[in-house]
Amino acid sequence: MLPNHFPLPDLAATQALADLIAPHLRVGDVVALQGELGAGKTAFARALLRVRGVEGDIPSPTFTLVQTYEVGSLAIAHFDLYRLKSADELDELGWDDALAFGIVLVEWPERAGGRLPLSRLSLKFSLDAGGARSCVAEKGGDWDERLCLAFS
Repeated sequence: MLPNHFPLPDLAATQALADLIAPHLRVGDVVALQGELGAGKTAFARALLRVRGVEGDIPSPTFTLVQTYEVGSLAIAHFDLYRLKSADELDELGWDDALAFGIVLVEWPERAGGRLPLSRLSLKFSLDAGGARSCVAEKGGDWDERLCLAFS
């Protein structure tokens, strides 16, 4: 059976999870990164962007709300919706274009309202009282099949 729980004891484990998922991303995909502050969402996003070929500085989009990266002919948009007051603000950030023409990584996806596709990959990061991080994957669409390929 395909695992859906991933212990993330260190940054190398987070990188390994990104290494598994990144090659299976394609245009139109949304990876929803959920979890409290410090749970590992941004670390995972940075690791995934590196796997996909982003070089140089990868700033958190906390203040800009979105950072877009061109990797060859592919665009990857990294959204942080923490400061959004309304899902309507997504229009100003280019949400629909990002979905139509690239890959979307989104932190605080619950603030997107009903704008998230059902076929998304949701990764729920957590940090327990002892400081141990982990991630639980919820797979919509064909993500179960794609992750089976990643683990084969």
